[in-house]
Amino acid sequence: MHFWVITWDLVEPYTQRLVTHPNVNMTISEDFARVAGVVRDGFAQRLSGRGRVVGLRFRPGGFRPLLRRPVSELTGRFVPIQEMYGAAGAELVRRVLRADDEEAMRLMERFVLDREPEPDPLVDEVAALVAMAESDPALTRVDRLAALAGRSVRSLQRLFHEYVGVGPKWVIRRFRLHEAAARLADGLEVAELAAELGYADQAHLTRDFTAAVGVPPAAYARSVAGSG
Repeated sequence: MHFWVITWDLVEPYTQRLVTHPNVNMTISEDFARVAGVVRDGFAQRLSGRGRVVGLRFRPGGFRPLLRRPVSELTGRFVPIQEMYGAAGAELVRRVLRADDEEAMRLMERFVLDREPEPDPLVDEVAALVAMAESDPALTRVDRLAALAGRSVRSLQRLFHEYVGVGPKWVIRRFRLHEAAARLADGLEVAELAAELGYADQAHLTRDFTAAVGVPPAAYARSVAGSG
């Protein structure tokens, strides 16, 4: 589990756009309290005035034991905590909103740990495979990840569907898009980057990047250069 807290005090409203990761998140604020499945495309949240979000990001696969059914059922969905956990969820939200940051994180951690069943060894396997996909920029194909896992491609796809909520191809491509953003900031050309990250052509990278980031790679590179 990884905790995060975002606070803001804005004169003008601001839209924050995020390039999502293959994780389930539990988030609590005055405006919403929800469990968010993996969001396939980019995600935007409009912020205004003053506020705080306390978040708990589960490691890839880590929410499957709590959900007790395929995590893909949550993909692209935002389920209110009160809907998922009833009165106990409503009480958690009430207490977190009244607590300071440290206490809020402790409350959420205790809530999750009290509901965790027996350890599931597949969670460790899934987390390791996702970490492998993240850390190796040269890993661009599902069949290679399957070989490293000692599984067939179909078996790997079923495992990711059940535990991560998206397929291994999406996970690999998403991490390569994070890599693309970093490399564009370093000045790498889009065509060269597409070939390096395993895309069939520049247009394919441009479509994926635009869907996730909100702007085409060339425009992103210009904006990063302008801010530097």
